[in-house]
Amino acid sequence: MLLEMYVKGKTLLWGLRERFTREDGAVATEYGLLLVLVAIAIIGAAIALGAALIAVFNKGSSALNSGNPSA
Repeated sequence: MLLEMYVKGKTLLWGLRERFTREDGAVATEYGLLLVLVAIAIIGAAIALGAALIAVFNKGSSALNSGNPSA
């Protein structure tokens, strides 16, 4: 009797889990994670480009201030 109730309960829980589990949500989550990784890569590249541009302009500014074009 207890075993039969246990099996019915487990069957009910598995049935509810299967009903509320959707596969398309997993695909959407994967695309979301991929989008976040691409955004992080773009932000990192923009920061690196900004740092390189700052270095170039600082070098040009110091060359103009010192009067030495090779600085």
